[in-house]
Amino acid sequence: MNDDIWKRLRWVQLYEELGNAGVVCLRCGISRPTLRKWWTRYQEHGEAGLQEESRRPKSSPFKKVSPAHEQLITDLRKRKLGHRQIQNELRRLHEISLSTATIHKVLERIGKSILNHKRAYRKQVVRYSRPTPGDRVQMDVCKIAPGIYQYTAIDDCTRYKVLRLFRRRTANNTMQFFDAVIEEMPFAIQRIQTDRGREFFATKFQERLLEWGIKFRPIKPASPHLNGKVERSQRTDLDEFYSTVDIKDPLRPDLLAEWQHYYNWDRPHSSLDGKTPVERLTELSDKALLWEEVSAKFDPLKERLQEQNYRAELALRKLK
Repeated sequence: MNDDIWKRLRWVQLYEELGNAGVVCLRCGISRPTLRKWWTRYQEHGEAGLQEESRRPKSSPFKKVSPAHEQLITDLRKRKLGHRQIQNELRRLHEISLSTATIHKVLERIGKSILNHKRAYRKQVVRYSRPTPGDRVQMDVCKIAPGIYQYTAIDDCTRYKVLRLFRRRTANNTMQFFDAVIEEMPFAIQRIQTDRGREFFATKFQERLLEWGIKFRPIKPASPHLNGKVERSQRTDLDEFYSTVDIKDPLRPDLLAEWQHYYNWDRPHSSLDGKTPVERLTELSDKALLWEEVSAKFDPLKERLQEQNYRAELALRKLK
């Protein structure tokens, strides 16, 4: 018999001896409801009734996480997603809104709270972000599967992006994608930044940029970190979108359009302090330039068609 049960038994026995609840409560330092509770339990169950019972409610009508929710969280964890990514996927795929703290509790309960990622050591880098929407738009092409290439354009400042799928990476497809970017980006574009892929160095594509007064700024070879925002964005597409759809689905372009809308309007970004690209754009809308202002700042005499071969390009620069 532990001390708590012994004390309660002493209260009951003293009450049986004296028959005066006031005296027992005064002598033992307890209240009348406390004495009444343990006396009633002793009368019904004997010494077994003097044990402390669990105070957990028998039912929780407002419980946030159901077994079905726990199964969804478990399945998403198998895709090596973190707490924030699981939260986003629950909202996007199942319209379920849970806090990261709740998700963490579920993962702790199932023993999967730690996500073991083997990360290679890398130097500390200073991240930058352009101050004006449209100041620099990074563009790249990612191979999703044989015969499926995703063209991606993302604004350096707001992370607003445009996506399209093509069967090949060609100059004609690049021109079509550029037209889509011009149509869907909600601001004027001052610069386009790409890698040194052949599809971006076609003469007609560079001439189209000159017509719009957009500066062409390809990065150096073997330096994908300079195009880091579009590279990370494509990694997000692979992890969060393509892992949830059938790559052979004929409605894949429509699903990609839905994902693009979700990414721009609903998906919070840690790099934007938890804001969405549209929320960031709303904050900086007064700084975005109009196309007339971009054309006025553009000097065609300082721009020329660039060579894909970097050494040839450097040689041409020295001839100036």
